[in-house]
Amino acid sequence: MTSVPFRGGAIDLSALKPAPPAPAGAVWWVEADDRSFESHLAQSMQHPLVVEFWSPRAPNAAQLSADLKSLANEAAGAYLLVRVNVDEAPTVAQALQVTAVPMVVGVVAGQLAPMFQGTTDKAQAKAVIDQLVMLAHQNGLSGRAQPIIADPEAAAGPDPRFEAADAALDRGDFAAAVEEFDKLLAANPADAEASAGRAQASLMVRLGGANPADVQARAAADPADVDAQMAMADLEVAGGQLEPAFARLVEAVRLNAGPARDKARTRLLELFETVGHADPAVLTARRNLTTALF
Repeated sequence: MTSVPFRGGAIDLSALKPAPPAPAGAVWWVEADDRSFESHLAQSMQHPLVVEFWSPRAPNAAQLSADLKSLANEAAGAYLLVRVNVDEAPTVAQALQVTAVPMVVGVVAGQLAPMFQGTTDKAQAKAVIDQLVMLAHQNGLSGRAQPIIADPEAAAGPDPRFEAADAALDRGDFAAAVEEFDKLLAANPADAEASAGRAQASLMVRLGGANPADVQARAAADPADVDAQMAMADLEVAGGQLEPAFARLVEAVRLNAGPARDKARTRLLELFETVGHADPAVLTARRNLTTALF
């Protein structure tokens, strides 16, 4: 695919066709992998695509992913959001020279239109996507994307269990979200979704107000300083650097004993929960933790 730059100036979307009524639970985003990406790419001959390259290794981009899904559903077919997990689609990521995530590009008539790399807020993302839609219209593409799935969960509405926690997350009150997840876990300690949500909200609480330069300096000064290594591991996990984050906590476990060792081990297990137990980096780190403990 070749690259098409955006043209500056005001964007007038009044000429675009209005969205038809959406069926209950309809969504306009899809997950793609190495096998399915080309088939989705072909749709760019009828309507624009917004392609989000993401990874669970970058949990700090979760809000961007949620915003992009929301914008795609609000647009109701003006474009299709194609989400590519680079860990599961390495061929696509390599072919498009994706070196860091999140990365968002547009595709119009098979041509690549760079959009942005890194996180941004919903309003800014919408402004860039509006430019893409207008670019497609100017190139004669006025077709609409069909909803990919009828999402039963969306049709039924959000899980009422998480209503209070989700509301806290939406307003950026991560401490309140932790409290709400704690209530759910008190009622059902085996609730895996609540446990994962708590771990992710807790990470955001810990990151609040952190000075990356100070954290890095403290961690470099003493590999056995558990508090310093935990703070640095939080930054690394938030940036998608899972292997070094886990490795430094495994080393802190190895270098310490007693309460300090337990503290490092507990934080490592919490970060496993944050990332997801099936992640390859978690599986490797879990084996290394066992070796360090015994």
